Amino acid sequence: NHQANQFPITCQDCHSESAWIPATFDHNVIYPFTGAHIAIADDCNACHQGNYNNTPNTCEGCHTPDFNASLNPNHVALAIPTDCAMCHTTDPGWAPATFPIHNNYYPLNGAHAGISNDCAVCHNGDYNNTPNTCAGCHQADYNGALDPNHQANQFPITCQDCHSESSWIPATFDHNVIYPFTGAHIAIADDCNACHQGNYNNTPNTCEGCHMPDFNTSLNPNHVTLGIPTDCAMCHTTDPGWEPADFPIHNNYWPLNGAHVSQSCADCHNGNYINTPNTCNGCHNDDYVGTTNPNHAQAGFPITCQDCHTEDAWVPSTWDHSTWPLTGAHENAACTACHINGNYNNTPNTCNGCHSADYNNANNPDHSAAQFPTTCDDCHTTTAWVPSTWDHDQQYFPIFSGNHNNEWDQCIDCHTTPGNFSVFSCIDCHEHDDPVDMADHHQGVPGYQYNSAACYNCHPDGSN
Repeated sequence: NHQANQFPITCQDCHSESAWIPATFDHNVIYPFTGAHIAIADDCNACHQGNYNNTPNTCEGCHTPDFNASLNPNHVALAIPTDCAMCHTTDPGWAPATFPIHNNYYPLNGAHAGISNDCAVCHNGDYNNTPNTCAGCHQADYNGALDPNHQANQFPITCQDCHSESSWIPATFDHNVIYPFTGAHIAIADDCNACHQGNYNNTPNTCEGCHMPDFNTSLNPNHVTLGIPTDCAMCHTTDPGWEPADFPIHNNYWPLNGAHVSQSCADCHNGNYINTPNTCNGCHNDDYVGTTNPNHAQAGFPITCQDCHTEDAWVPSTWDHSTWPLTGAHENAACTACHINGNYNNTPNTCNGCHSADYNNANNPDHSAAQFPTTCDDCHTTTAWVPSTWDHDQQYFPIFSGNHNNEWDQCIDCHTTPGNFSVFSCIDCHEHDDPVDMADHHQGVPGYQYNSAACYNCHPDGSN
């Protein structure tokens, strides 16, 4: 119906001058009628609207109102392309549609690929608010999982952390890849919440991350007080458990050397790691008290055991009195005879330091009155205080024999400078008329001088 369809009146577009009928126009050459379009082939105005010059030849050219009005899904809200032919066909019609660009919104992989033709499984007839997370569809699987119980353990609902799209079971999660279960942890492997506390994003992966309360409350030993590092793995293992612990940093507190290396912890600690002695005597006082050769307690030895003993063994000791050799009468002297009141720190190291009383009490000769020097070893030996080794006649000048025997009473008679025995005088005893007469008497004596040193040089034995 040319009029009803508002065909143009340019008859030559379809007809020829040979005859009005048949017309040469073939609609299929320009736009084939397929599917639902066949039913409206006779209703030309349905598409052309009386305009046959610029009739659209694309789906959206006619169907944009359908696109804009689509609500399930909402094409405009989802920004679906306006190329209707991507999803719709003329056969059977506008619906049902295919959705070849589904992967642009949610890729269908694994087990999802098998339901790609059953849209309702996911969409349930609603294509606007379809979930785009695993849990959005699989919450029922999450709630029903019992091995392990996802709800009780407060597993996160990010299913993809453990599961894949291939299938819900088996899960790909391998706890040992992240944190292996060993020792005592094996027993709590099914109690995820024991470690995760419902938070699977920031679960600690170090011992101290979970065990700081154990660290802070440990009393034997007190970890906080001792400043032990918080790196639990330095001492503890998961197998067999928190106890017993190793202590590889023992040397930071007390180095284990010599015989100590082979000792068990209980030998020193006796189950108490808080107040363990840190001195030798703290552990070895029984050895100190029981030692009789020499008797340490009786001799008043100091309790600083390391002064004489080593960690290799208590016996033999390394003490060597060679710092002050014990000779003569000193060999059999008691330690306290020199180390008064058990003081081994400031023991005198000179003869007079111990023998000043002997010096003060000596009267033959009277050392103090004669102002003898306090360097006792000039005359005495360690063999015995008496007799002394001093021999004035042989070593210096005959005063107990020869012309000077019985000619003097006190040392000061000759040694006129008190306390200085290197000074002596001849001319104070040997009174002569005067130096002039003595000079005359010594005429012809080479180098003569009127002084005591000169006298001694010529008369070394006191003879004329």
